[in-house]
Amino acid sequence: MRSLKKFLVTWLFVLTTPGLIHGQELTAVETAELGVESLLKAVAETKEFFLTDRDRYFSRVEEVLDTFADFNAVAEVVMSRYASSASAIQKQRFADTLKTTLARFYGASLVSYNGEELVFLPASNPNADPRADTVVGMELRSSDNNLRLQYQMFLNENDEWKLKNMSLAGINLGRQYFTQFSALMTQYDNDIELVLDNWK
Repeated sequence: MRSLKKFLVTWLFVLTTPGLIHGQELTAVETAELGVESLLKAVAETKEFFLTDRDRYFSRVEEVLDTFADFNAVAEVVMSRYASSASAIQKQRFADTLKTTLARFYGASLVSYNGEELVFLPASNPNADPRADTVVGMELRSSDNNLRLQYQMFLNENDEWKLKNMSLAGINLGRQYFTQFSALMTQYDNDIELVLDNWK
């Protein structure tokens, strides 16, 4: 993994360069790199609380995820065909719920992280439309296990790359949560309010 020094220098450059964050100067891969490295740093700093103060640990994971993920877009991915039936308030409520859900799933998956090597994989479509959704692949490599992650990035209305879906160890979270959402829609006769009330 990049050294902490290089990571801090990169962030210092980002924070002190006018307009760098607001615009397309950062690529999808660079945004994903900064996001995951910030997340791993937060996990390393707070994982001692996973057993003693779990809410504090997950809150920190959620805080970092919120800097590079667009949870309104995540909600649209999960709701899929049901999104058109949801009100703006319902979509926002579900986005907030998914932020907590994803932080807990991702945070629990990364709690065993102990400084393993982080390797970013070559882009699968390097010659594609530069504004199209981009999948960024990476692996956390250790002597006994490799954990593969994929981030689906998109350009928002401010020309910023944001995360809208991810796969962790082969599990597509957007697809998995859609299956859960769809099952609840069937169970509660397509009543989105009841689905949101019973989301776990």
